[in-house]
Amino acid sequence: MKRREFITLLGGAAAALPLPLNAQPSAKIPRIGLMVTGSLESPEARVQLDAFREGLRQLGYTEDRNIAIECRGADGRIERFPTLAAELVRLEVDLIFAANTPAALAARQATTAIPIVAAVMGDPIEDGLVASLAQPGGNVTGLTFLAPELTAKRMQLLKDALPNVSRVAGLWHPGAYGERTMRDMLQATEAAARTLGVHLQLIEVRAAEELERAFSTMMKERAEALFLFPTPMLFLARRRIVELAATHRLPSVAQAREFVELGGLIAYGANINDLFRRSTVYVDKILKGAKPADLPVEQPTRFELVINLKTARSLDLEIPRDLLLVADEVIE
Repeated sequence: MKRREFITLLGGAAAALPLPLNAQPSAKIPRIGLMVTGSLESPEARVQLDAFREGLRQLGYTEDRNIAIECRGADGRIERFPTLAAELVRLEVDLIFAANTPAALAARQATTAIPIVAAVMGDPIEDGLVASLAQPGGNVTGLTFLAPELTAKRMQLLKDALPNVSRVAGLWHPGAYGERTMRDMLQATEAAARTLGVHLQLIEVRAAEELERAFSTMMKERAEALFLFPTPMLFLARRRIVELAATHRLPSVAQAREFVELGGLIAYGANINDLFRRSTVYVDKILKGAKPADLPVEQPTRFELVINLKTARSLDLEIPRDLLLVADEVIE
């Protein structure tokens, strides 16, 4: 037998032998389905995705090595979330990460079996996502940013900054959260406005394309300031909102520092990017065997008050010194 033939036969025989007992097939890495409000290419979505990936890295996860992520963006249309959620369920992902309440509601409607972690929930109990904060009881858990509870506080801060303000436009997005959550948020804000002697004119927008019309209405109603209700769509459209507020010389108060960094006047609330990072702790626990039903929903313990003094000067406003002293950050 020729040497080349012998080697060929030997190779074939070796291939036919059973694998050694200690040889294991490569482990299947967990796959996460992720949904955000904006398009995946938008700066807003990239910042949130970077925060999420940073949290995973801190926990020892490297994308495409020991974890895979299927990203989906709603392109600013929360009504697209049900379609995206159904798509992720068909892909049989191991976990769905929902950026906010609308995404979590869509995911919860699409599946009761796949675990869901939500980063920025308003009132998960009122919205029907969990049975209680301590014992979620279903397949959803995550973090809340206390949206309804803080609206009255923001109205107070606006009045503290502008003691003479009497007419405020409240920009809101119907359907951003569950019916009860939206009702509670509006009622709490209206009650705070009445107590402070402020007339609150509610102005709804359902898409970013309606913002110009909304600001035109504010001017007709002689609004002196702008109150932004916390909703995913308005957060995504924050750059345009801040531009329009500057054009119409309206000081504004919002829930996230991102508004103030772009030129809004005041923001008070939890740090959104921090919530995205912290949510990865839930992802890690669930991938290691924990059940969402047993993981308490986390509430933020720290809230940031950020004031843009440069914006105040451009509007010829003098922010009271006492308010500046308690601010976590003053942008000069």
